[in-house]
Amino acid sequence: MLKLQAMLSYGFLENTMTNILLVTSSPRGEDSLSTQTARVFADKLQAAHTGATLTKRDVNADPSPHLAESLVHAIRRPAADRTPEDIAALAHSDSLVGELQAADIIVLASGMINFGVPSALKSWIDHIARSGVTFRYGPDGAEGLLKGKKLYLVLAYGGVYAEGPAQAMNFQEPYLKTLLGFLGLTDVEVVTIEGVAYGPEMAQKAVAAANERVDALVAASAR
Repeated sequence: MLKLQAMLSYGFLENTMTNILLVTSSPRGEDSLSTQTARVFADKLQAAHTGATLTKRDVNADPSPHLAESLVHAIRRPAADRTPEDIAALAHSDSLVGELQAADIIVLASGMINFGVPSALKSWIDHIARSGVTFRYGPDGAEGLLKGKKLYLVLAYGGVYAEGPAQAMNFQEPYLKTLLGFLGLTDVEVVTIEGVAYGPEMAQKAVAAANERVDALVAASAR
């Protein structure tokens, strides 16, 4: 018993459980290729990490409300000065932030809508991007506070945006990388499913390529 206590006190026994957070956002439900691929990805990551937990957050099925005056005031008010109404207004945002803070691995799925992210995902982002909580400003400028986590983006496109004339219209991947990187999520890998609107054969090839990428990333994560 004394030996066990000594090992604990010196950090020789640590909780190595991996917490995985899956965030899906497509309004297409079960037909969404980004959602389908991300679910498979998260399941494989969980299987590859012994004892891993998996938390699922579908921001389309359970949408975050758009920012309201009560929430904005509650966020900006110092924690010590918040009223019961402020605390109630922040409850949903606090829950979303807590899921991110607890996660070691985040799998985030988004299908392009009008060259950007789905509105439900934007609302989720508005709730988790909070000064003093997920980022802060210091003498050296902005600092993301969600550090030390692995982020996998699973992004779907009807057209082809990786190259060619449509590349300049891709506001989905740059936005997500910039915003989430600002919060400290800078260790990022991307799985792309594109050109799926060009017919069943193209869609099948895109999904197959994405699944190969998923398998490679899962294998790398377990090393």
